[in-house]
Amino acid sequence: MPEPLDPIPLSALQHWAYCPRQCALIHLEQAFEDNVFTLRGQAVHARADQPGVEVRAGLRAERALPAFSDRLGLIGKADVVEFQPDGTPYPVEYKHGSRNKKAAIAACDDLQLAGQALCLEEMSGRAVPEGALFYATSKRRRVVPITPALRTAVETAAAEIRAMLASGQTPPPVNDERCHACSLRDLCQPAALSHGADLDRLHQALFDPDI
Repeated sequence: MPEPLDPIPLSALQHWAYCPRQCALIHLEQAFEDNVFTLRGQAVHARADQPGVEVRAGLRAERALPAFSDRLGLIGKADVVEFQPDGTPYPVEYKHGSRNKKAAIAACDDLQLAGQALCLEEMSGRAVPEGALFYATSKRRRVVPITPALRTAVETAAAEIRAMLASGQTPPPVNDERCHACSLRDLCQPAALSHGADLDRLHQALFDPDI
């Protein structure tokens, strides 16, 4: 029997898709800071993070449901899981903001939701063909089909995150528009550290007696 994988938090999938350096700072270096965006996200999750069960419109909904996949080495909590009458799980992930996000940002949310779906499949033994993202500002859901491409993306991201953690190396900063909303910007120092080659040349010149 293969050795069990060290578990990776489901949230790391979203962090990795958004920015590998952000993922490493949080999950490798254990560094985190709040900003207005993360505080809004925490406010949105305040109720969903309270474990409980509701029955509405013939559906059983469980909040803060622990989720895991031994196969992929993923672990975390699903904000809300609605169970269809036949027992099929339907994950609903809560996010702040509007559902009209940029495609690249929406794709990060999709990956985290798909990770939850794969966990729920393994736990329940039932296929999870879709889930939804609920955005607090617009108070609307966006249905996300759990496609073969999205499933593959989850497996690829999980493997890449595990390799990054095993290496102990934090990826270099990107210094692009993603940095503006990132709560770790001051810790990351993207503008100062993104010019690695220039810094190397300056460091070499500092100790070169012929210059």
